[in-house]
Amino acid sequence: MPLKRFAEADEAFKAGKRDEGIRITIAQLEADPKAPAQVYRNFGGLLIRDQNYDLAAHWSLLGLEQFPKDPDLWNIRGVALRRLKRLDEAQAALERGVRLAPKSDPILQNLGNVLNDRRDPAAIQAFSKLARSAPTNAEHQRSLGRAYWFAGDLDKAQQRFSLATKLKPDLIDAWLDLAGLVFDTKGNEEALAVLDRGLQANPDHPRLLEARLSNLRRAGKSREAEQQMMAMLELTPDVPWLHYQLGNTLVDYDRPRANEHLRRAIELSPENTEYRVTYAESLGRSRFGDEAANLEQAYQVMSGAIDGTTLTPGALKVVYELMVRVAAYDDLEKLGTFSEVGRTWANSGRHTALMAHLARVKTPEDRLELVELHRIWGRLAEAAAARQPITRRGPRASNGKIRVGFMSSDLRGHPVAYFALPLFQYYDRERFEIYCYSWYQGDEDPTQKQITEWVDGFRWVKDITDRDAAQLIADDQLDMLIELGGSTHMNKLSVMAFKPAPVQASWVGYPHSAGLSTIDYLVLDPWMTPEDPALVIEKPMILPKAWYSLGERAFREEPAVDPVAPVERNGFVTFGTANNPYKYGREVVSAWARAVARTPGSKFLFVRPEGATPTFCANIRAVFAAEGVSGDRVLFQPVRGRHLPFYNQMDISLDTFPQTGGTTTCESLWMGVPVVTKVGAAVFERLSYSVLHNVDLGDLCAESVEDYVDIAVKLANNPARIGELRRGMRARLKASPLGDPRQFAVDYYAMIEGALKG
Repeated sequence: MPLKRFAEADEAFKAGKRDEGIRITIAQLEADPKAPAQVYRNFGGLLIRDQNYDLAAHWSLLGLEQFPKDPDLWNIRGVALRRLKRLDEAQAALERGVRLAPKSDPILQNLGNVLNDRRDPAAIQAFSKLARSAPTNAEHQRSLGRAYWFAGDLDKAQQRFSLATKLKPDLIDAWLDLAGLVFDTKGNEEALAVLDRGLQANPDHPRLLEARLSNLRRAGKSREAEQQMMAMLELTPDVPWLHYQLGNTLVDYDRPRANEHLRRAIELSPENTEYRVTYAESLGRSRFGDEAANLEQAYQVMSGAIDGTTLTPGALKVVYELMVRVAAYDDLEKLGTFSEVGRTWANSGRHTALMAHLARVKTPEDRLELVELHRIWGRLAEAAAARQPITRRGPRASNGKIRVGFMSSDLRGHPVAYFALPLFQYYDRERFEIYCYSWYQGDEDPTQKQITEWVDGFRWVKDITDRDAAQLIADDQLDMLIELGGSTHMNKLSVMAFKPAPVQASWVGYPHSAGLSTIDYLVLDPWMTPEDPALVIEKPMILPKAWYSLGERAFREEPAVDPVAPVERNGFVTFGTANNPYKYGREVVSAWARAVARTPGSKFLFVRPEGATPTFCANIRAVFAAEGVSGDRVLFQPVRGRHLPFYNQMDISLDTFPQTGGTTTCESLWMGVPVVTKVGAAVFERLSYSVLHNVDLGDLCAESVEDYVDIAVKLANNPARIGELRRGMRARLKASPLGDPRQFAVDYYAMIEGALKG
């Protein structure tokens, strides 16, 4: 077929009318698909350059139906599929192209890129061949370095990255790869030196400057990074990445200013998805001003940023968490399966995201997969720690005491601290020395000050790397280190990967195995310990009665319990929850709605700051409506912090599942409101089960969703018991193991002694 058939399309392209040229070309190919291979090649290449990868994949495939032995069409298809993240198909297409044209360096290079994307060691062979044929090609050397990096051969990776920077000093990606590798293997100072050399070769290059500032932040030197960026902004106030990096730096200790700079970054670069997602995340975490309005704006900013975008693991975490907070369950299901989403996070080292994944477990297979997700993260963290080992002193001089460390950035006005306080207040100072470690970015509060006065040592460092934090702990020569924070905000779970103490354990801050083989024990109680040992990675270290006790500061406010239950005042039952929305999904809300539907005249109360967010309220009411419950029976009290008085408006607290309440369950009982829970197989499904059995309310624990709803309805139909429980619940708590902090401390330290004796 003569090429003049496509002359009209060529004219459109030459005139800059690309959309019209594409339309005409498609029409011609559809009319007569037997066009020359050159047409398919040219069209596919144009679509690739326009980043129109779907069309490129489609038309290259149609071209291959006509010309199945054309290596260039296989190459075009492989590139398009790679950009679409369809890596299996991309690899197959490019391997076909290499077989047809074994001497084609471009096709081999594209195949190598896919193999690197897949972390496949076969990339080493591909790029070694390319590097031999063109030894001065810096891109080939850099790609070979990445292949070695992914294969774990870090010395060879560093050699290739260094060679790439020498061959082509303006190859910025090579400098960034070299700095990243050096950061992982030798620490921050060495990485900063690499970036400084890169900046000498490429003065004021924005990507290198940005990487240097980002490295300062990653190294815990947030305030040093802030000072440098503020000075740079005085000279160049309209640089979007500067505002973005400054905003990212400030989020831990000055969120209002962080939001201002993130908003400015978007104004200067409105199409940048990363900027918009980061701003949405910060808005969602903004507790100042109108929190509900901040959350609603966060959801709208996020929704507008992700349309048609392939999400990075970090962006996926933000989007996922925001959708959960506003109960956007339909959108949430589109993000991927339980395993797909979880593996994306685990393989990218995002332990914090896995906490939100606990509540998404549905099957026994999900529970085992969740354990494996934590192991995947753990292996990555341990490998990173092994590249920067800490030094260890010899045995310390014995004074006859056991030295125990507790690590958490929540040793302040925080539920974790309130549960841990008895361990600091009541330990036997003749037998134990207690050290605490906090990386909290805020200011000291009365609770932290009190802990500092009680314990033998309180190490509080705001800006510190994981490795340096581990070294600080190792220098104290502990007998056991117990982490209390998991990977929640401002905690440093990865410190445990360095094994700074000979025996290590986790407790209270994260209701699941962390994933590190360097953590020897997980502190549990008889009720929380799973029957299936495969659901716990560490060895259980079991307390005799309760997982925690309510110390004297367990509740900062002690509002009076109204002795008259709401049902006794109103004539109808009010169910409710004060649990965080990340702990529940559609199945839980539907169960709540069924309990309301089966209890005539009843209502359901949400005590959460999200309750003033229009999207959250609309989505929740829609789930209730699907079970026949009208919107006027669903109530919201949008409050954060001082929420305990609102339990006086609630008769029965319905627990979340599979992840149950912990602090919230104790709060509810403290305020005289009984809790109905569903018990599951894993640790995070058994927290309320433990609390309720310790206060002799095991009959409120269900084994299935159907039983859960039945128990809730049965209790709702017994207003006399509701009133009796309300008036006696606080005394019941105080008389239980949860109300005996002195004995809890005795039991806890006896457990530690037993573990250390083996």
